[in-house]
Amino acid sequence: MDFFSSALSALTQGFTSLTWQSVVMVVIGCVLLYLGTVKKVEPVLLLPIGFGIILGNLPLAGLSASSDGGVINILYRSGILTELFPCLLFIGLGAMIDFGPMLANPVVLIFGAAGQFGIFVTLILALALGFARGSAISIAIIGACDGPTAIYVASKYAIELLPAISIAAYSYMSLVPIIQPPIIRAMTTKKERATLMPPGEKKASKTVKLLFPIVCGIVTILIAPMGAPLMGMLMLGNFLKESGAVGRLVDVSQNTLTNLVTLFLGLCIGASMLGGNFLQWQTIAIFALGLLAIVFDTVAGVLLGKLMYSLSKGKINPMLGAAGTSAFPMSARVVQKEGQKANPRSFLLFHAIGANTGGQIGSVMAAAAMLAIMSKLVVK
Repeated sequence: MDFFSSALSALTQGFTSLTWQSVVMVVIGCVLLYLGTVKKVEPVLLLPIGFGIILGNLPLAGLSASSDGGVINILYRSGILTELFPCLLFIGLGAMIDFGPMLANPVVLIFGAAGQFGIFVTLILALALGFARGSAISIAIIGACDGPTAIYVASKYAIELLPAISIAAYSYMSLVPIIQPPIIRAMTTKKERATLMPPGEKKASKTVKLLFPIVCGIVTILIAPMGAPLMGMLMLGNFLKESGAVGRLVDVSQNTLTNLVTLFLGLCIGASMLGGNFLQWQTIAIFALGLLAIVFDTVAGVLLGKLMYSLSKGKINPMLGAAGTSAFPMSARVVQKEGQKANPRSFLLFHAIGANTGGQIGSVMAAAAMLAIMSKLVVK
């Protein structure tokens, strides 16, 4: 009888160790799997995150990101705590980005700067809500609409908030096509949205596109050295692409490397979302502040766009300002779609992509500025 009791106890200890928080998180993981599989919402990211949540919240399995010696813990410590995964993702991102539209019309770079406005407003709000400086900065970076950048900053100064910040950043990236259109329509008239711009025949030369990642990398890193790992990897990937000499490396960067890192990154993020830590008021606050950050980004961008529209006497479509976030290429597609709704002859994608890639640079610069400020505060 003792044998059977012991056997039954051993076989059911996993079930008896379940807490209500673990059950809730497993359900959340299943919801993410449903969204990724059935609704096709960011499946490349949501599927590993959803499965990671389920595995990490199963008691006694040792598969959470905090379980010492577990396989996911090893990936978490070597890939996220060392900032390796975000940097590797930026190599792939750089290999995918074409800075040609921005170089052909450099004026759109100013929209990339305006698209970071929400970061600084959200920082003030987060501090006002009582978040510590490092946590407030990490939450504010959600406004960059750039998942790897948000992970990079949070891994430095708010590791305990990393799961919520990561989920919020990637969720809002995928929701940009829903968040931005109503803001754009509320702030612009149909006449402004219907503004035609040249289709983009002007092209940047091969030499300019080849020199850009070198010059931009040197200048931006000298200005904001705290962002060197991200900016350096971004420009490395882009230089590989523009060189035309290493097709195999470009192919690996765009596909194998990016997909593999995304898989491990999603799994680690999911496995770090433990019920006891994730189901707190801070999580709700992070999601709310992240949404406000993106709203402020869009508002600031459109306001600048309206100013440029006025100064150019109606030659610049104000919607381009909304593409200044680094949600690449979602924001550019939103601007193109809204432009064609207002005027079927409108073709804004070339200019919007330029502003969007400018936003990618702007997000790294904003993160570097935040990290520099934080390092000075820590020293003091």
